[in-house]
Amino acid sequence: MAVTVTDVINKYSLRSLTPEIDTDSIRINHSGINRPALQLAGYFDHFGKERVQIIGLVEYTYIETMSRERKIQIFDTLFAGPIPCLIYCRNLEPDADIVELAHQRKVPVLISEMITSDFMSEIIRWMKTQLAPMITIHGVLVEVYGEGVLIMGESGIGKSEAALELVKRGHRLVTDDVVELRKVSDETLVGSAPDITRHLIELRGIGIVDVKSLFGVAAVKNTQSVDMVIKLEEWSRDREYDRLGLDEQYTEFLGNKIVCYNIPIRPGRNLAVIVETAAVNSRQKKMGYNAAQELYKKVRKSLELTENE
Repeated sequence: MAVTVTDVINKYSLRSLTPEIDTDSIRINHSGINRPALQLAGYFDHFGKERVQIIGLVEYTYIETMSRERKIQIFDTLFAGPIPCLIYCRNLEPDADIVELAHQRKVPVLISEMITSDFMSEIIRWMKTQLAPMITIHGVLVEVYGEGVLIMGESGIGKSEAALELVKRGHRLVTDDVVELRKVSDETLVGSAPDITRHLIELRGIGIVDVKSLFGVAAVKNTQSVDMVIKLEEWSRDREYDRLGLDEQYTEFLGNKIVCYNIPIRPGRNLAVIVETAAVNSRQKKMGYNAAQELYKKVRKSLELTENE
């Protein structure tokens, strides 16, 4: 995975001082950033040249104290990395010598209006998502009461219909049919839609439905962390299904374990209500209350009282 410098420019509305440089061809493969502090002092050992370089107010004021010859020497070495780009925050601008060196080395020099710390946190978060390991799976991702619910199951079992009913009930669609899952940390998976199918749902017998156009922008969302998985399957008389939920089951994507519920499908079952209830129950568990465990404690207490009589 990689992003281009053009992607960064468009995402954060950066102003370029080197517009003639082709930023589409400059790819960034590392989600980290670097503020060249030691490098400005001449120490280039262990220099993260593959990272986006950011100049804040501290670095800028230090550069202003340098002689012209020293400044040219340092930035010539810095740009020779080669580095993907150099970004000045707070609307600070480099002097003509630095811009000229950037032209010669074909390093984009960009300007951001944001405060340095805010820009750093934003770009790190965004790039971690963009450059995270990714897989594509078949399913539907919706946001229900703030919980990211990934609905999976065989083709034609009713995933898209359930998602459409959830949208009508005020929840938000992230993606239908194809889900791109990115591992942004050991605890978090983020799902999104491919650009070509974003905000679209396929309904057999009707065709393609544009959820954003029909229900408005409040009915869709571009990305969502995955908090739980619901697997829909045809109901079988010969299979035993969990009726208490004491022991949680998990499924794994990219090494991350996600709580998983297997829901048997029979005519008349309201999938939207089931998904809503599962999402609320998941939030309740996060807050420290587990209805199944409370029932188990009451039953044990009742049995103990019976035995003591």
